[in-house]
Amino acid sequence: MARKIRNPEQTRTDLLAAAYTEILESGFQAASLDRILAKTSVSKGALYHHFGTKQELGLAVVEDVIAPQLAQRWFVPLQQTTEPVPCLQQLLAEKIDAADEQLLRYGCPLNNLMQEMSPLDENFRRGLQRILDEWTQVISDALMRGQQRGNVRREVNPKEAALFIIAAIEGCVGLGKNAQSLQSYRTCLGQLQQYIGTLAA
Repeated sequence: MARKIRNPEQTRTDLLAAAYTEILESGFQAASLDRILAKTSVSKGALYHHFGTKQELGLAVVEDVIAPQLAQRWFVPLQQTTEPVPCLQQLLAEKIDAADEQLLRYGCPLNNLMQEMSPLDENFRRGLQRILDEWTQVISDALMRGQQRGNVRREVNPKEAALFIIAAIEGCVGLGKNAQSLQSYRTCLGQLQQYIGTLAA
């Protein structure tokens, strides 16, 4: 009988994908390693080979799943643009168009973990804060480039505006989730689009 060829990188990827889904659906504290393993063909021994503890697995989800998702959706477009106002408005339009029942059920994975784990675990708090800091910096840098190009008002404080935009995005998700209302979520993001429009020179 041929021996099964192990692919450690694929095993780790499978575990992270299953853990991400489990954490999104149940929260980190209620997440079950048995349910994570049931979603994969991975043994418990293999899980502990890659991640020594449940905390290590959760932190890896933050670093290797949630952070890259955010980078793909937000960082890359904003880093490439010289016109941040229409870029930000388009990114919000895409979020409005993509809103569905899953968003209402599960919310934002980054926001969920901030609410659940930041008060309880300093490693989680720092890992989540690194993502927020980078997101803030990306938006701030884009707005500064816009100021240099003359398409963002000079009196705008890029860092303060970036913080507000991120807080508003996460707040819109939270409001929509709690109200179980896509309309509330979309209306909130629409108001944010209008605010962003006021940043244009």
